[in-house]
Amino acid sequence: MPEPDARLVDVLLEDHRWADVALGALAEQAARATLGHLGLEPDAFEIALLGCDDARIATLNTQFRNRDGATNVLSWPAQSLASTGAGGAPADPVLTDAGGPTGLGDIAISYDTCQREAQAQNKTFCAHTSHLLVHGCLHLLGYDHIRDKDAALMERLEVEILANLGIANPY
Repeated sequence: MPEPDARLVDVLLEDHRWADVALGALAEQAARATLGHLGLEPDAFEIALLGCDDARIATLNTQFRNRDGATNVLSWPAQSLASTGAGGAPADPVLTDAGGPTGLGDIAISYDTCQREAQAQNKTFCAHTSHLLVHGCLHLLGYDHIRDKDAALMERLEVEILANLGIANPY
């Protein structure tokens, strides 16, 4: 079993503006809140997070999603957990037998897009970033927003998790 209070999120900063807003602390708080809200033990898991800029995330968006341009956040789940029925809860992640934390996957987040969106939506940068980190964690856990019922479930969870963090409904 992982040590208590082990680091859940391993952060790599390619854009050091993220250090000024303590991305690691925001990510740790968002990820722990997300897993805890879903009844999962945060110390049993790990997430890799890349804090980057628009140029880097645009490259990743093209490479992995075949879409041009920058986006706010991208996620790569380690396990396929999605529900087959619209609006259904995904399966719980399967824990590794090795005794260490189970990798949930990778997230990349762009400073530039987060900053533009926060300003355009009249939100604080940290609140918007926390929302996107919760959103990315939910993707790692099999939640999606392609089908209407799935989107409604994911948005409801985001609102509940953010409320637990003292962040207003982003929608």
